[in-house]
Amino acid sequence: METVNIISIITIAFLGSFGHCIGMCGGIVLAYSTIKIEPKSSKVSQTVAHLLYSFGRVTTYSILGAVFGALGGVITFSNKANGIMLIVAGVAMVLAGLSLMGKIKFLTLVEHSFSSSPTYKNLFKKVLNSKSNFSFFILGMLNGLLPCGFVYFFAITAASTASPLYGALVMAIFGISTVPAMFGLGFLTSLSNATSFRNMMVSLSSFAVILYGSYTIYNGYDYIARSEKTLTECHTN
Repeated sequence: METVNIISIITIAFLGSFGHCIGMCGGIVLAYSTIKIEPKSSKVSQTVAHLLYSFGRVTTYSILGAVFGALGGVITFSNKANGIMLIVAGVAMVLAGLSLMGKIKFLTLVEHSFSSSPTYKNLFKKVLNSKSNFSFFILGMLNGLLPCGFVYFFAITAASTASPLYGALVMAIFGISTVPAMFGLGFLTSLSNATSFRNMMVSLSSFAVILYGSYTIYNGYDYIARSEKTLTECHTN
C-alpha cells in the first residue's frame, strides 16, 4: 500500500467518524453507556469498556476487509484486469461520496443486511443487557455488521487492493481511525447533538471520498495504459 493511500484512508475515516459514524452508531454507544456501564464505575473501568467495544468493531472490519481483499484478488489477475477493477472501485467510491452528500441514493439502494433478522436482534439484545466485559467486545463485533455506507466504501477500497492482508489492513485502519470519535461519544453525549458540526464533517469526508475515488479511477487508467504499452512492446520485439 502506498503512503498516500494510507493517509487518505485515515483522513476520510477520521473526518467521517465525527459525522456519519456518530449519526449511524451514536445511538448504540449511548445505549450501552447507559445500560451496561454503571454511573459509579471508575474512569478506568469505563475506558476499558469503550476500548473493548471499539476493538470489537475493528476486529469485524478487519475480517470483512480480508474477505473483500480476497475477492478482489480473484478478479485481478493481470495489470489490465487490475486497472478495470480500480476504475470500477473508483466509480463506486465517487457514487458513495455523492450518496453521503445526499445527492443520490446509491448507498441506500445497495444496502443489504441481516440486522433485521430475529436471530441478530435477539443476540444483540442479549449482549446489550449483559454486564460482562467481554460482552462489550461482542457488541462491537455485532455493530460492525450493521449496514453502513462508510463501511461499504472502505470494503470497496479493500477489494481494490486484491489482497486479503492489505484488505484487512485497510479496514483495520478505517476502524482505528473512527475510535477517537466513538470513544469520545461514550463520555461526551453532547457530541451526538452537535448537528451542525456533524454535517460539516460529513460534507468534508464526502468530498474526500470523491477525490479519493477520482484518484483511484486515474490509477486504473494508468494500469491499463501500462498494460497496453507492455503488450505493444512485446509485439514490436
